[in-house]
Amino acid sequence: MVRSGDATGRQVWLAVETSTATGSIAIWKDGLAIETTLRIQGTHSERVLPAVDGALAATGTGPEDLTALVVGSGPGSFTGIRIAASMAKGWAMARATPLFAYPSLLAVAAGCGATGPVCALFDARRGQVYAAVYQVSDAGVDQLLSPGAWRIEDLLVELERRDMRPIFAGEGALVHEGAIRDAVAEARILPQHLAVPRAASLLWLRGVAPGLGHVARPESWEPIYVRDWKIEEESG
Repeated sequence: MVRSGDATGRQVWLAVETSTATGSIAIWKDGLAIETTLRIQGTHSERVLPAVDGALAATGTGPEDLTALVVGSGPGSFTGIRIAASMAKGWAMARATPLFAYPSLLAVAAGCGATGPVCALFDARRGQVYAAVYQVSDAGVDQLLSPGAWRIEDLLVELERRDMRPIFAGEGALVHEGAIRDAVAEARILPQHLAVPRAASLLWLRGVAPGLGHVARPESWEPIYVRDWKIEEESG
């Protein structure tokens, strides 16, 4: 069963993005996006569910009103991604609510306002980044480099090999600004306030590219970890 809204066709979407230390919850209801940002580093399990409950209460929305769930699927914080994914999967299966998942790096590219290709980066520690390159417009999304884990130097070589000159955005771009500018003399690196993946951007993606994010089988869906989270947590 797929819910398509109430008798009036009203849509109510809930989006959750927890791939980085700056998480957010957003609700789209009757054309209005309401977003709450929260600092969740180390406290994902304590902050996310109460934030969802608060957003629902603030908009007069009950769980039964939701017609879609939208989640950032990583890569990024293993703990944050697992919590958001588990919540979304459980909710989708229990209530037959359609689930949509978009890469968190894509949320950065979609929310930064750039008109050209965007290389979105999250810091993965030890000189590595999670990175992807997207071209985003009102017409949809083109993935130019799929999400992956890279040594920053290798990523920059790969972009050069592909003759890409993207705008750089995300916390990884700020952490590795020196290496980027050494390799790309005229690199454009977007500032901090444009560097975070936002739940509101996930809502926008659900509107313009629903087919890209639709999860047909929530019970077997898994987020984008890129690297083995067990190894990462044991070594981190």
